Amino acid sequence: MLTIASLWIPFTLVAALGQVARNAMQRSLTKPLGTWGATNIRFLFGFPFSVLFLGVVLVATGDRLGMPPTVFWPWLLLGALSQIVATGLMLLAMNDRSFVVTTAYLKTEAIQTAIFGFVFLGDHLTWLKVLAIVIATVGVVITALRPGGEKSFAELKPTITGLVAAAAFALSAVGFRGAIINVPGVSFVTSASFTLVLGLFVQTLVLTIYLLWRAPKVLQAILGLWKPSMLAGFMGAFASQFWFLAFALTAAANVRTLALIEVLFAQAVAYYSFKQPIAPRELAGIALIIIGVAVLVGA
Repeated sequence: MLTIASLWIPFTLVAALGQVARNAMQRSLTKPLGTWGATNIRFLFGFPFSVLFLGVVLVATGDRLGMPPTVFWPWLLLGALSQIVATGLMLLAMNDRSFVVTTAYLKTEAIQTAIFGFVFLGDHLTWLKVLAIVIATVGVVITALRPGGEKSFAELKPTITGLVAAAAFALSAVGFRGAIINVPGVSFVTSASFTLVLGLFVQTLVLTIYLLWRAPKVLQAILGLWKPSMLAGFMGAFASQFWFLAFALTAAANVRTLALIEVLFAQAVAYYSFKQPIAPRELAGIALIIIGVAVLVGA
């Protein structure tokens, strides 16, 4: 029977599934909108849904929100700005490499999140959980690496881009968890939902101003593709809502390690949507990911 403390497990699984769907939608919009245009849709179109989610939560819980403490804002900005950079780099990498391989590189985020979480938030992990993170990360690397490796900078570049994106996502996860746990006097559901609204507001503001300055035609193109953009925005807000709920209950490293199950979802999307075959090496890597996740959940 699930307790409140263990609800982070189903929250993470739902978030991972939603994120794969959102990434696939964003990837399809990268060509007509460009990298930053496709990045902005998850924020611009996700923000209204996050406000709706918060409204429902406030009615259901009866919580009353006040002004967050000063310490809340640096964490929020770290999470919001790191996620903008990470999303843009992710889409750049996806444009150069397969959907599955890019997702695999991004999942090195788990071990980076463990390090950042320990350094910045003091999140402590047991040795068994550290072992689970290592096993799952090795599985990710095996899934990602191709026989013969990269032979030129042109092939190495998307790999580096994916790894840097993972580091930015790790900083984002730690930043958002730092913000969530610093919202006082309300339930974890409200603190997570409130942080999501403010995070998406900051991200929408920053990226929309940037596009108005550098590429106003991209904003016009986004409005012209409002139907697929709205769906991608909803999926982005939906996934983020569950990520934030999980962050409110446990260390970000636990959440991001369990989220490695996303690689399995990405394999399914790649096979059925993008017609990308699955190699035996990738299956071996997936097996290690499953083992690592099982150890983490059982720890």
